Amino acid sequence: MPQISRRNLLLTGTAAMTAASYSRILGANDVVQLGLIGCGGRGTGVMRTFLSTKQILVTGLCDIWGDRVAAARRHAPNAAGFSDHRKLLEMRNLDAVLIATPDHWHAAIAIDAVNAGKDVYCEKPLTLKIEEGPAIIKAARMNDRVLQVGMQQRSGAHYIQARDEYIKKGRLGKITLVRTWWHGSYYSFVRPVPAELKTQPSNLDWKRFVEPVAWRDYNPYQYYTYRAFLDYGGGQITDLFCHWLDVGHMFMGEDRPTAASALGGIYIYDKEGSGRTAPDTISVQLRYPGDWVMTFEAQLLPNVNDGGLEFCGTEGKLYITRQGFEFTPYERPQPGSAAGGRRELPIRPPVTNAQTETVRAASDLTLAHVQNFLDCMRSRKLPNADVVIGHRSAQACHLATMSYKERRQIKFDPISEEILT
Repeated sequence: MPQISRRNLLLTGTAAMTAASYSRILGANDVVQLGLIGCGGRGTGVMRTFLSTKQILVTGLCDIWGDRVAAARRHAPNAAGFSDHRKLLEMRNLDAVLIATPDHWHAAIAIDAVNAGKDVYCEKPLTLKIEEGPAIIKAARMNDRVLQVGMQQRSGAHYIQARDEYIKKGRLGKITLVRTWWHGSYYSFVRPVPAELKTQPSNLDWKRFVEPVAWRDYNPYQYYTYRAFLDYGGGQITDLFCHWLDVGHMFMGEDRPTAASALGGIYIYDKEGSGRTAPDTISVQLRYPGDWVMTFEAQLLPNVNDGGLEFCGTEGKLYITRQGFEFTPYERPQPGSAAGGRRELPIRPPVTNAQTETVRAASDLTLAHVQNFLDCMRSRKLPNADVVIGHRSAQACHLATMSYKERRQIKFDPISEEILT
């Protein structure tokens, strides 16, 4: 067991005492005071979901681009505005923060926030790099903070129903393959830069934007379409697969793969001349200790149905999306139906049969996830997508990204959580 020096013990103890001094115990009817860090489309959208609960007051807004703070203030007219998250965290009346920045800022801001005594709702992925996760977990636990990662399927009623009624009860038999795919996310990765960003706005702090990564001159594409650049995130793997992968972890009860492989590339012409580095076409395979494999396929054009998961077992398959799920038990071939017991399949095999069971989603996933976070702020229980869950899902994604970058299979020890050479 690693030794903890007296100095480090004092430092961590001080951090916890500081956080405790800044936090307050919330009663059932207390209004939660929230700060938003990252006022783009997603951040403002989730902030509006928080506001719809009628349980919060937005008191602080932070973004490196002043125009985005001004736009978000239309929904929170009395909120103070900041360009540096550290100034927002100095607000003593703040109970929680919503982090919706690009991925490369998640770890630093989350650690600063819990050290300042704030509970945290952080958009996924929790981390940019595989080594960032343990430090966030330690900070959250040392400061006794609730940290919810924005993988909202964890709070979805139909996801929970599908897991409990079909996976846990063994109705699929032995599951050996979890297929996932998400096509057509073109706009997130390839989109024209608006005129106001072609040159750096005077109220956009580019130096702050690139602070966690290597310096480069202002690049409007890297700012506006950051998901297309591997310096700031993991492309479609951490943007899209992270959601489906987490559902696989939730259903299968395993969240640490033993190996990762990924192939793909930049195959669609970069007509904008952005210089994007994240692959537009990607295929991923992850192997897990329980003798099953999870796959992911994505490309920017919606030639195939856009997204979902399929759990394939010996007794049937479960297809699930954000809109609902279908369970289809396997039809056993009739004796003598074909040579060797095989059936002639049509060119497009039917997805369902007469015994298919269908359930449609009846709730807003993000609203349910936000409500779970607010409930846990009061109860101090672990939220549905706790920091450890967020770390493990991001970790598996990072293994796949590493495989893509290094053009090799990555082997991983699920116990020590170390990469094996």
